[in-house]
Amino acid sequence: MPFVPPLIVFAPILLLAVARFALFQPGRRPGALPRLAEGAALGVLALAIASVGQLILNGPATVGFGGGLALIAFRLDAISATMALLVAFVGWVVVRYGRTYLDGEAREGAYHGLMLATLAAVLTLVQAGSLAVLALAFVAIGLGLRQLLLFYPERAEARRAAAKFTLVWGAGDAVLVLAAMLLWTAFGTADIAALSQAAGGGLPLSAQVAVALLVLVAALKTATFPLHGWLTEVMEAPTPVSALLHAGIINGGGFLLIRLSDLMQASPGAMAALVMLGGLTALFGATVMLTQSAVKTALAWSTVAQMGFMLLQCGMGLWALALLHIVAHSLYKAHAFLASGGAVRAVAEVHRPGPVAVPGIGAVARAFVLALVLYAVVAVGFGLVVGPKSAQALALGVILIFGVAYLVAQGLADTAPRALTQRTALVSLAAAVAYFGFQVVAAALWGPYLPLPPVPGPLEWALIVLALMSFGLVAVAQALFPHWAHHPAAAGLRVHLANGLYLNAVLDRMIGGFRATKPL
Repeated sequence: MPFVPPLIVFAPILLLAVARFALFQPGRRPGALPRLAEGAALGVLALAIASVGQLILNGPATVGFGGGLALIAFRLDAISATMALLVAFVGWVVVRYGRTYLDGEAREGAYHGLMLATLAAVLTLVQAGSLAVLALAFVAIGLGLRQLLLFYPERAEARRAAAKFTLVWGAGDAVLVLAAMLLWTAFGTADIAALSQAAGGGLPLSAQVAVALLVLVAALKTATFPLHGWLTEVMEAPTPVSALLHAGIINGGGFLLIRLSDLMQASPGAMAALVMLGGLTALFGATVMLTQSAVKTALAWSTVAQMGFMLLQCGMGLWALALLHIVAHSLYKAHAFLASGGAVRAVAEVHRPGPVAVPGIGAVARAFVLALVLYAVVAVGFGLVVGPKSAQALALGVILIFGVAYLVAQGLADTAPRALTQRTALVSLAAAVAYFGFQVVAAALWGPYLPLPPVPGPLEWALIVLALMSFGLVAVAQALFPHWAHHPAAAGLRVHLANGLYLNAVLDRMIGGFRATKPL
């Protein structure tokens, strides 16, 4: 039977062909181009679905040419097929949305061309089977997204956001190239599948340095603390760009770690760094998000927190859950950005709520105990049915249930109605069941292609305890916020948090010489 290459390999070619056509119609109302762009995006979605069928029928496949560090290879497996389907679906939705959103804009044709070209780069990234394709795809994504951020070049804020993005993303590209060269020197191959197999025999010194650099690459690509500033300014680009950002771009660093998970897990130091960096970013982003008044800014800070949590999952070795996180976060956050205008109008039309039940210290304590007990019961039940879970997976579930405990506390407040108490208890139970249920699904879909979480040693246990204590303290402080919100110190802290502790301003000052002073 002749070899048939994965159909999704042709998707970037289709998108680039239409994008090139768009360059000849860059102005307002470019004829049939918007419909053609949507048709290309829909065709790519069909190719992604067909590739899933190919994977089911024929199994994983790799196609490539060249050799050495310049090897160009594309791989179809459960991970790449999932990401390609996700990117194709979100890309089609965003392109379709853009037909109406950008209708009549002065550079409407240029928008469609840039959007399709960037989407092509992302689809190339998620299919990468070699280090060269990974690096080239990241570079192409950076070039495309920079131009989209500069869609309104007359805005000084847009030029500042593009300058910061270019600096951070470009630094990540340079570090990735260096890491690729070190890996090729250490193992004599640039094929990702071969590198994964070679990692089982241990990492030589050059490979250990490369893995440390990959942690830095992931941090730069996911806008982690403290280089998150450009992500919080994406509202200067059209809203569809913010949605596209969550289809393999801002979470591209997480995909890089998952694709090279065997290498990453062979370095305990790198895994520990991901846990600490991811946990800090998650806590910082979530705290700042609560102080934002603009809906798109709050969504951007939420993304900062979510990307930190994704790195935390990778650092714990929960690779299948990290991939599930990418899928779930991409879908709901892309929808949140596209629906942000309607949400603002809906909230404005709602009558102001009445008094809110404020839980006391006793109610908060009971809420956390109830949530943890329900979680433990569900964990034991799933353990008896599908087998025991790793310590890392159980710890991650406790962190997630801390957030649910905040809702349960509202239901246990003295002035809360009984219906609210019952509903919040059910929410806690449903969250625990959903967590373990989705964990089973993720393990079935992607578990065979990813390494198992490492057996915790002293370092891993210390990091798990630190993460539980940190997230637990923040959750308790949030639940008790009404009791100390009016203190002068709390008011001052709120101002500082609303400004992101001024880290973005520091970055602005540092790159002042790189900012564009006139429209590009």
